[in-house]
Amino acid sequence: MNKKSVAVVSLGCFRNTYDSQRFLREFSARKYAVQKAPQNAHTLLVNTCGFIRAAKQESIEVIREAVRLKNSGKIKKLIIFGCLVQRYPAQLKKAFPEVDEWRGILKKFEIRNSKFEIGDKASGILKPSHIGFLKICDGCLNRCSYCAIPLIKGPLRSRPAVSLVKEAVQLSRAGVKELNIIGQDISSWGKDLGPGQDLCGLLTQILKNTDIPWIRLLYLHPRHVSDELLGLIASQDRICKYIDLPIQHINDRILKAMNRGVSREYIERLINKIRTKIPGCVLRTSVITGFPSETQKEFCQLKSFLKTARFERLGAFEYSREEGTPAYRMRPQVSPRVMARRFRAIMKQQEALAQDINQRSLGKPLDVLVDESDAGYAIARSRFDAYEVDGVIYLSGKRFKPGNFYRVKITGVQGHDLYGE
Repeated sequence: MNKKSVAVVSLGCFRNTYDSQRFLREFSARKYAVQKAPQNAHTLLVNTCGFIRAAKQESIEVIREAVRLKNSGKIKKLIIFGCLVQRYPAQLKKAFPEVDEWRGILKKFEIRNSKFEIGDKASGILKPSHIGFLKICDGCLNRCSYCAIPLIKGPLRSRPAVSLVKEAVQLSRAGVKELNIIGQDISSWGKDLGPGQDLCGLLTQILKNTDIPWIRLLYLHPRHVSDELLGLIASQDRICKYIDLPIQHINDRILKAMNRGVSREYIERLINKIRTKIPGCVLRTSVITGFPSETQKEFCQLKSFLKTARFERLGAFEYSREEGTPAYRMRPQVSPRVMARRFRAIMKQQEALAQDINQRSLGKPLDVLVDESDAGYAIARSRFDAYEVDGVIYLSGKRFKPGNFYRVKITGVQGHDLYGE
């Protein structure tokens, strides 16, 4: 076994993916060979998620498996880091004494090795090398009552524009075709940097200094979406007409209890404004079922609204009761059985809506970016679908090259996915 070899298991969101890449790049700069399979590496890194109950359980299971690999001699060194460690350091150290190093979240934005190469394993081990992530901020200022992010990440910390533009330029030169702008709430970027610093200004600089074809924004808090930002998205073809706008609920009492800072009327006006200003824009949202004290009537209001609003993309989550958050103490807590039933009802309704919405693409041409391919077969996405979040387009009929764009004709629909040739 090569003593200077390393592998990573990255759990959770794209922000974790970004941090995992950054950590890998530091090992690569120290001449470590990057391995895909954990059992082939001397050192294993595990980036954990501690956001909600299901994510915490997954992280614990992965740590257990990593410890088993170490105990069997397949790996020699084990480093666990990320959100779960930041949140529960003492408990984890006691439960897993076999772990060699514990680290919390990576707080420094700058990466030591600034050289990006399209074939660099540190850049492409966790995703296709033509897809890039740019984390522009960490922490959050919104203080939603159910969310543990402020407990883990702290307040909003925006990364300076000069550093972000520099990294975007490096990614552009490396051949990245899709740049995902990420953060807990990218619409708040710059609020801690002083007057004149906002997302519009940052995006304008990135557009000016790079030629990346697709720039995707993930995600925008409804409270901070400005008319100026919508105008920029509408006017710039390279910014994907795809807005990830988590509403979480639509009932005014629940929104207030969630501390979302918006009302139903505000959300409805914003959605209408987006549809008007950006024709053809795809809207994605997320909602929570079973928030403390949610009544059946309030849930039905949410379900009815989602049917009327016809979000093209939607994610639903059962409420996760997180200690340390204001919602943890709220009463009454909705039973897991009721939460699960409401979740299933939302997803069943959305599956039917997605099938109906996707039917509009049948027989039409669509520009796609290929993520994976084999002989005569490929998996691609349109600018209306985020990587590993939304549906895909299955292609056949010729040899496709990952990282290339093609114009295809949509020939079939299956739920959230499309078929083309």
